[in-house]
Amino acid sequence: RMQLHDMPLEIVTLDFTEHTPLANYNFLIHNPANGQTCAVDPVDADLIRPHLEARGWTLSHILLTHHHDDHVAGTDGLRTCEVCVIGAAADAHRLPPLDLAVTDADTFLLCGETVTVYEVSGHTVGHLAYHMEAANALFSGDSLMACGCGRLFEGTPAQMWASLARLRSLPSNTLVYSGHEYTGTNLACARTLEPNNEALIKRQERHQKDRAQKIPSVPSSLALEMATNPFLRVDLPEFQAALNIKDEEPEIVFAICRSRRDQF
Repeated sequence: RMQLHDMPLEIVTLDFTEHTPLANYNFLIHNPANGQTCAVDPVDADLIRPHLEARGWTLSHILLTHHHDDHVAGTDGLRTCEVCVIGAAADAHRLPPLDLAVTDADTFLLCGETVTVYEVSGHTVGHLAYHMEAANALFSGDSLMACGCGRLFEGTPAQMWASLARLRSLPSNTLVYSGHEYTGTNLACARTLEPNNEALIKRQERHQKDRAQKIPSVPSSLALEMATNPFLRVDLPEFQAALNIKDEEPEIVFAICRSRRDQF
């Protein structure tokens, strides 16, 4: 829980990793002061609805990062006339019908707090991330992920690197709420790229212990991602040195790392 204006804004991680083919995480954002509740990237209405009912929360918003079915499939099943569905204006043609279409740098109120929109193309073209500054929360979908980033289905390495570099500039205490439990594989691949990174070694050990106890691997702090996530480190001399590369353009190093991850 995070104290906002002396009222607790609650962000709940819903671990659907054992119930969805792509090991999805979903999130609920709730403000008890005004009763508003948002579901982020709902994968399945039947999975989410019991969590709302158990807490006595009524859904008021749905927030969509991109059009892939595992991030939008639950939208219609949760939609009522009181629910505002928010997503990318540029992607409106392949998203569920939107009540609020937004674009890069837009701001809007969600559960009583200001959200800033980041266009983060790469995984898809038109992918959005949403930053709630007061809550130190970033809902990044499949752009920036725990020790990784999304596969490039539509965008280019240069696009994805530019997107991640923007997100990297957010405050280091930002909590990154990303969409999947790919963390274990991401960590294992990262170790092959940077085997002597002590922070990475410790993170992998912690992850293994947490997942054995079914503790979600998200959110993760941006500070931790900057210390361990290879896709945020491609412009650093020490990271390039680990790959036996020197003074290479970051998008080139990014492409090398993404290819290694794709084949891992």
